Amino acid sequence: MRTNQLAVAVAVVLASSVAVAQAPPLTVPQPSPAARVEQTVGLTRLTVDYHRPAVNGRKVWDGLVPYGQVWRAGANENTVFTTSSAIKVAGKPLAAGSYGLHMIPTANDWTIIFNRVTTGWGSFAYEAKDDVLRVTVHPAATSEKEERLSYRFDDPTDKTTTLTLRWEKLAVPVRIDVDTPAVVMNSIRGELHGLQRFFWQPWAQAAQYWIQNGGNLDEAQRFAERAMTFGPHFGALRASAAVAEKRGDPKKAEALRAEALKHADENELNQLGYALVAQKKIDEAIDIFKTNVKEHPQSWNAYDSLAEAYMTKGDKTSAVENYTRALSMVKDDANKKRITDTLSKLK
Repeated sequence: MRTNQLAVAVAVVLASSVAVAQAPPLTVPQPSPAARVEQTVGLTRLTVDYHRPAVNGRKVWDGLVPYGQVWRAGANENTVFTTSSAIKVAGKPLAAGSYGLHMIPTANDWTIIFNRVTTGWGSFAYEAKDDVLRVTVHPAATSEKEERLSYRFDDPTDKTTTLTLRWEKLAVPVRIDVDTPAVVMNSIRGELHGLQRFFWQPWAQAAQYWIQNGGNLDEAQRFAERAMTFGPHFGALRASAAVAEKRGDPKKAEALRAEALKHADENELNQLGYALVAQKKIDEAIDIFKTNVKEHPQSWNAYDSLAEAYMTKGDKTSAVENYTRALSMVKDDANKKRITDTLSKLK
């Protein structure tokens, strides 16, 4: 074949290929739309990315979703569960990361599977060798029908939540626990390497958090001592007192608390008073509020707080006296009305 004939033949083939090439598809809604549910537990971020199939009049359990077989726990590609820190799932540990979420439903207990592969097309390429964790949970029948599959994080606290799959008339709950103090402490350690290290407040806050949440006492003391290097601030002294108290040295703690009061401003005294009220240490709170009134006699808010403490104690006479003084000084209408209403109830 001559060169020009070969060129013509190649051109014909290429033209034919272009003629039969498939056009790219347009984007239209999916029958099972994509969804994401998120929840923060303490500082831990939990997410589930999934697709939501509909019942559409079909038998779901042991029908559309066969019993005893690995199921993709949604539609289309992998359902993906992500946690930003280590957690416990149904009492078993799971490291931070993203996981393909699969389930094996039965008429009784269900197996929940966390698999290291997150890019599978559903469960068709699932392999048990890639499982990171399996737990067993107990589904529960529901009275209301859920037409489209959904995931929700139920009853969240700062340490726990329950991830619940709901579809048709079934709910599948999976309890999640987070060691939030450990997560927070690890986060704080990192933050104290940043801009926060140049201020006393973060060091004092870290020491207090350690004391309140079972942190290492040597580390808490180092934080308190670092806070003190910035000067004898109220919060730094209170943090040092908390460490001393925890270490079994009440005399040192009391001396530090007494010293702290000498450096407290109006707001700090007010916050301390309300903290004592919350602890039901009303007489101690009244003493602090009295100190605040003595130190800041021109503050209507100091008298208002003292009056509230007396009212909590049940001393109406002293409450009326201090609310009346606060009312004579306050300027804004909202607080005038509040104090006036309170006085009318006391009298």
